[in-house]
Amino acid sequence: MRCDPRETWPQRYRAMLAGHQLDAGQVLGDSLQTPDLNRPALFSLAQALENPELLRQQIAEDYREVAGQDPVARLSVLQLNLMISVISPLTLQLFRNGASPLPDPKRIYLAAIDKAQPRDYRWFLAPGTEAKGAPDFTEEAARQLEHWYRVFRQALGVSPGAFWSSAALALGAPFSAVWNRAGAAEVCAMASEWLMEFNCPAHRYMEWLPAGEGPGKVAIPQRRGCCLDYRLPGGRYCGTCGVHRKKRLAALRQARPQVSR
Repeated sequence: MRCDPRETWPQRYRAMLAGHQLDAGQVLGDSLQTPDLNRPALFSLAQALENPELLRQQIAEDYREVAGQDPVARLSVLQLNLMISVISPLTLQLFRNGASPLPDPKRIYLAAIDKAQPRDYRWFLAPGTEAKGAPDFTEEAARQLEHWYRVFRQALGVSPGAFWSSAALALGAPFSAVWNRAGAAEVCAMASEWLMEFNCPAHRYMEWLPAGEGPGKVAIPQRRGCCLDYRLPGGRYCGTCGVHRKKRLAALRQARPQVSR
């Protein structure tokens, strides 16, 4: 029986980091955060996918009096949070442990980050389900992302570039964890190859670029899309946004950047 080559991804990643005197378990463990799940849920992702008006109404109710309200931008940023809060940690677990739970909309829910600030909420992933290896993870993640995309695009107006670049950023979380700690060209090549494992458009909306000079060269993920956070009051351009890529890459010749979402 032939081994699925996708099974080797955690081992390949560990070998790459070991070549730079890095321990993958420690690096990925430092990137994983354990959220406090003791908070009331507004609704699950499964409910939101079944009835997208839940998300639209939540945004409209919470920000009805906020100047500069842009519902599509807020939904786009909320979708980014879904990727960073759910897909990123699942991918990190896969590379750290060799297996990960699959993204299950029934276990993903929206809740307030702080009871004192009920309008500030994020997606949480409840524990459970059996951990699966890379072949099952890549297949199920791609299937779920395609389903989520149809809802966020058709019912909520989130653009393809916003959705898929956020998805690609989350799927590349293990490589973002070592953007300035391992060989830039090696990290970029492996990150790009990893995205190709997913049978969805994510790989078309993210470009990994070695940037900088000499020993200061780093691996930079650059979106081919925008999450629209800059459109919101107090918003900003993300460190991975392609809107200001030329200016950012020019700045890398002078100093290392701080990569953010």
